Amino acid sequence: MSRSTTRRTVVSIDVSSSPGIRSRQDHLAAEEPLEIRVRKKPLAVTMRTPGHDIDLAMGFLLSEGVIGVASDVTTAQLCAGTDTPNTYNVVDVVLDPNVPPPVTDPTRNFYTTSSCGVCGKASIDAVRTRSRFDVSTDPLEIPARTLAAMPARLRAAQRAFDRTGGLHAAGLFTADGDLLVLREDVGRHNAVDKVLGWALREGRLPLAGHVLLVSGRASFELTQKAWMAGLPMLAAVSAPSTLAVELAEESGMTLVGFLREPKMNIYAGAHRVTV
Repeated sequence: MSRSTTRRTVVSIDVSSSPGIRSRQDHLAAEEPLEIRVRKKPLAVTMRTPGHDIDLAMGFLLSEGVIGVASDVTTAQLCAGTDTPNTYNVVDVVLDPNVPPPVTDPTRNFYTTSSCGVCGKASIDAVRTRSRFDVSTDPLEIPARTLAAMPARLRAAQRAFDRTGGLHAAGLFTADGDLLVLREDVGRHNAVDKVLGWALREGRLPLAGHVLLVSGRASFELTQKAWMAGLPMLAAVSAPSTLAVELAEESGMTLVGFLREPKMNIYAGAHRVTV
């Protein structure tokens, strides 16, 4: 089965005052396609880092509005696929008979790259999926100091990033700043889906009173995924986009950007962060 990292020989060049050139072994983050099937029919292909693929598929279906609770899924299993040797790059999901099958829309392209979770979708109306959870009434409050300490805790848990330097991370935190689960992937949206899929399987939805922290920027699709899971707060170590801020305001979510101790910017829902 595929691994999350691989080793390759690279040529390393140093142009400092003591220049040099040498060959050495380097770790690379793995990137492979994962096909998500529903009732054996292909639904989506995403470029991801292998690992926690069942959670990735479950999180994807959750954020697309196909499922809402773990009982919506009868079985989810890795399949061998057609590669030789087998790479197990297929997840087949069987929905409960009472769950409507996903409707494929010609305006939506379910091929996603590792950098974009909504690539190919024709318009914002086509990608906007409304959540079944109302996060606007969530009473979550977090001291700014607790929030500011979260990126260091996330970074300390990123084992694959230490080896490759090429993986995004998403972490689910409690209001007390405890890290519940962390997932890494070459795609930031995949890392989030892996976290949400874990929460779905664990029966934790909606994720009221929790914080989702991502290692990169806060984009529209990540904000939407957080909303679909009932998260009242999304925080990012980098910048948010305009659509992310608009969606956070519309849904009643708190959106924090540039979260780098000791500072942060709050773009929506500032009432949940106390000083």
